[in-house]
Amino acid sequence: MTALAPHLSSFLREYLPRDRGASHHTSDAYATSFLLLAGFAAQRLKITPSQLEVEHLDITMVLAFLEYLEEKRKNSARTRNARLAAIHAFFRYLEYRLVSCLDQSRQIHAIPMKKADQKLINYLTRDELQALLDAPDPRKPSGVRDRAMLHLIYAAGLRVSELVTLQLDDLNGHPPSSIHVMGKGRRERVLPLWKETAAALKSWLAIRPNDSGRDLFFNVTDKAMGRYGFKYILAKHVVTATIRQPSIAKKHVTPHVLRHTCAMHTLQATGDVRKVSLWLGHTSIQSTEIYLRADPTEKLESFTKTSAPTLTRGRFKVPDKLMAMLKKAGKP
Repeated sequence: MTALAPHLSSFLREYLPRDRGASHHTSDAYATSFLLLAGFAAQRLKITPSQLEVEHLDITMVLAFLEYLEEKRKNSARTRNARLAAIHAFFRYLEYRLVSCLDQSRQIHAIPMKKADQKLINYLTRDELQALLDAPDPRKPSGVRDRAMLHLIYAAGLRVSELVTLQLDDLNGHPPSSIHVMGKGRRERVLPLWKETAAALKSWLAIRPNDSGRDLFFNVTDKAMGRYGFKYILAKHVVTATIRQPSIAKKHVTPHVLRHTCAMHTLQATGDVRKVSLWLGHTSIQSTEIYLRADPTEKLESFTKTSAPTLTRGRFKVPDKLMAMLKKAGKP
């Protein structure tokens, strides 16, 4: 039997950040997955998590864990797949370091990802967005900061992790005219700032204390703003914005919804999905196609330029006995 803890610690603390160059957000997500798995396995085996062995995480245990995520924790298929991806990555790491678990690893790698529904993305209309941008109180320092964050995450189409890790050095020009963003997968991009966004940032920089480190935004304890801190701030201003635009109440507004909103507004303004892809920092144009599915404009243009096809009923000629059998097999 092989102790799990040393291998898991090396995987999370050394292999991911040092050898794979993974961001701390990826390491955190993987650590959360194994926190849940270790707790589940220890409870199931009636031992402490530190007593877990690598062999305890066999295919039966992993399948039971995935079932627990969906049935007990009510996780979506996407979340289930993310947890499974972390487990797959760990056992790929073990294959070259623990030969005895090779067969166990192959069995776990055979667990497939579950298909997830591809729902239309959620985004805000221009009136809803404006109500949200106007929600922070500009008479308070926290309101000036919040307004700058909301303007920036929307206008630049930032992920929340990209927003909260921005440094003063990432701003270009005085007043700032563009920002340098380190995106997902360590992909860099430089984005120009709209006049309104630059003005909101300038107002924040004018009152921002100079002794608060290099982080662009920080919380009430003068520490760098975190993802959950921004989510709390956003939720608070969504409540205020809903008073002005009641339609917001029907939408679940998250930081990523503001990124979707930027993409949809950019697509509607330019009609070019390639520009949206470049603005958001996508590696592939396929990642940006979700916005085409949500925008009826493209479909309406195709609808008006074409007429309904005229189809005539035809007969399918069966060339041989195999095709004839297949044709009959498909009939009820």
